[in-house]
Amino acid sequence: MKLFTVIIVLVSINLVNALSFNGSDILANDNHGGKNMSNNSNPHVDFYSIKASGIRATFMPYGARLTHLLVKDRDGNPQDVVVGYDKGDAYINDTDTVHSYFGAVVGRYANRIKKGTFEIDDETYHVPRNENNGTNTLHGGTVGYDQRNWTVTSYNESSITFMLEDNGYEGFPGSVITYATYAVKTRDRRPILTTRLVSIPLDGATPISLSNHIYWSLNAFTDARNPTVLNDTLSLPYSNRYIETDKFLVPTGDINLVQDKAGTDFIEAIELGTNIKQAVGGCGPKCTGLDTAFILDRPRYSGPESTDLVLLTLQSNKTGIKMELKTNQQSLQIYSCDGQDGTIPVKKSQQHGNDTTYLEQYGCVVIEPQQWIDGINNPQWAQNEFQVYGVDTQPAVNFASYEFSSFE
Repeated sequence: MKLFTVIIVLVSINLVNALSFNGSDILANDNHGGKNMSNNSNPHVDFYSIKASGIRATFMPYGARLTHLLVKDRDGNPQDVVVGYDKGDAYINDTDTVHSYFGAVVGRYANRIKKGTFEIDDETYHVPRNENNGTNTLHGGTVGYDQRNWTVTSYNESSITFMLEDNGYEGFPGSVITYATYAVKTRDRRPILTTRLVSIPLDGATPISLSNHIYWSLNAFTDARNPTVLNDTLSLPYSNRYIETDKFLVPTGDINLVQDKAGTDFIEAIELGTNIKQAVGGCGPKCTGLDTAFILDRPRYSGPESTDLVLLTLQSNKTGIKMELKTNQQSLQIYSCDGQDGTIPVKKSQQHGNDTTYLEQYGCVVIEPQQWIDGINNPQWAQNEFQVYGVDTQPAVNFASYEFSSFE
């Protein structure tokens, strides 16, 4: 297995060197993907780029994360619609300071685990409590998948695959191999990004619930006077319910209707700002905004893991960029970036004026396709089928597609 991996990596490195590109020329006059030769001493913070007509995505092995995503606005201009940093080393510094999880794969168990404790097959496990002064576990513990150095196992013009071996890391039971594959394509002149996280347990039963932690700004900070997503429109046509949480954003066990809580009803398309200003306490005490797990109640004819339906639509009236999300997951965690405070400058690809633009409060929205938060500690929800895996089960798969278009 390890020899096979080494061979693939060596082939990938040779291919990378053959596909170099000019990082400043993102979409125009560029007919190939490639690696940004950044001369970093740590190769895990180098950038890898893939592309198809009208779309270009860039990644790094540190956290198997998406760092840049360029699609065209209504005027045909390329816009970078994800939040991050210009330099790879900045992501490591972010982990050591504010820990934003920009664009990373989070796991082995995304979101929160109450008291860092769970039980499988009558055995109790404890994982690091890394949030709220040791109250609960967030995104896999002190050193989650977002901080691991993934290996590039496959790389070509339109796709890249990263691999991570997790041998009981952070106290989770069992060993797991995970592959994170990203691909881009164009269908009917619409660019599409797909993400596929496949986790294969190698021994005993273990909880697995991964997610992509992508920060979106479809307006791409083109309006320096209003660098927020408050005027962007969001719809969640199949999210009639959400998971109720306590002050630490850990589930209470209750499932409620969105119509009964101000600021959470996106069944009909609505400007984010309209709901956010009503969502008092929606992201914790003394906080106005969203950090909410919306349940995806697909129609009966669809099936619980169907990828046929558009489950979320986000669009920017400023750029005319529209994004439609499909996923096999049963929940979407939506975070309205209420914690951003204007201290992080946006990337050079998102600077549109003479003055530096910073990531302000509500300057982005995080969309995390995942399973029900802390489902392993709420047996009444019957979620173990989708969250506990072993050698006698199918692999855990998190699939999502993001299709882009423009409107006038």
